[in-house]
Amino acid sequence: MEKPVHVLKDLFAQLGLPDSTAEIEAFIAAHAPLADEVKLPDAPFWTTGQAAFLQEQLANDADWAELVDQLNAALRRNDSA
Repeated sequence: MEKPVHVLKDLFAQLGLPDSTAEIEAFIAAHAPLADEVKLPDAPFWTTGQAAFLQEQLANDADWAELVDQLNAALRRNDSA
């Protein structure tokens, strides 16, 4: 069975966030860089439901886990440095 294919836009839609390319870039710019000691699901900008979804996906290595990891990496970059 093939693994489902999702893109970052799909993850943002799943989280109930605006999901256009510009809106995703704006979200990342507004919240990056995320401090190393803060786990992605514990970041203060998530709702309780969003945080639970992210935690569950990572804990279960679920379909969305790869995209959650991608978002995590994007939020930890500091392109202004």
